[in-house]
Order: sequence, then structure tokens, then C-alpha cells
Amino acid sequence: MARAATTSDAFNAVAEPRRRDILNYLALQERSVGEIVDSLSMEQPSVSKHLRVLKDVGLVGARRDGRRMLYRTNAEAIRPLHEWTSTFERFWRHQLQRIKERAERKSNPPNDTRSVLSPRRKHDFDGNDH
Repeated sequence: MARAATTSDAFNAVAEPRRRDILNYLALQERSVGEIVDSLSMEQPSVSKHLRVLKDVGLVGARRDGRRMLYRTNAEAIRPLHEWTSTFERFWRHQLQRIKERAERKSNPPNDTRSVLSPRRKHDFDGNDH
């Protein structure tokens, strides 16, 4: 099966790490191409190409300010990405909680290791106190 073009949808567009970097940089405020080039240490033609892809799929909008174009993220277009990834958030939260609990058990072993290591005897379960 042929791979979808990067301009076909938002998911394919953000598969490129440099485009994600650009989106992250634009998340706080709109920026010019020059600001993106300087901040992300990318070549201007590369930034322009990535911005064009992001704009074509609707993840980025642009407006003219005099001679400059200012780019900004389009939050509504990013929403489907967020909703899709949030379906996995509960899974990862659960996994991280399990890792945390395991690490805490390893760093805080029980004080009475004898009870943990000794085998159970029949009278341990019959309810009789000794």
C-alpha cells in the first residue's frame, strides 16, 4: 500500500519531527519565518516548506503584517490530534502508576522480611490465636 502524502491530513503532516517543532514553537504566539529559522536553527527554505505543508492541512494559519507573514497554530485543526492521543492517556497514566508503585515497593521493602519469606502454616489460617 502506498504511503499517504504528508499534505493529505494532519496526522501525516505531524509525522515529521521538524513540523512538530514548528507547531510547538508557534503554540505560544504567532511568529515570522525569520523568527522560526533563528529559534529552531533551520534553513529558511526548509521552514517555508514545512509551513506550507502545515498550512495546507489547516494546522497553521497566516496573516500579513506589512511585508512579513506571521504564522500561528490553528487550535481547532489540532483538536482531532489531541482527541486521538488522549484516548491513550488513560493507558499511559495506568502504566506509569504501576511503574511508580513497583519502584516504591523496591525502595521501601517491608520491615518484617521474616513474614514475607516464611512459608504459611495451617494454623496461620484457622483463626486461632497463639
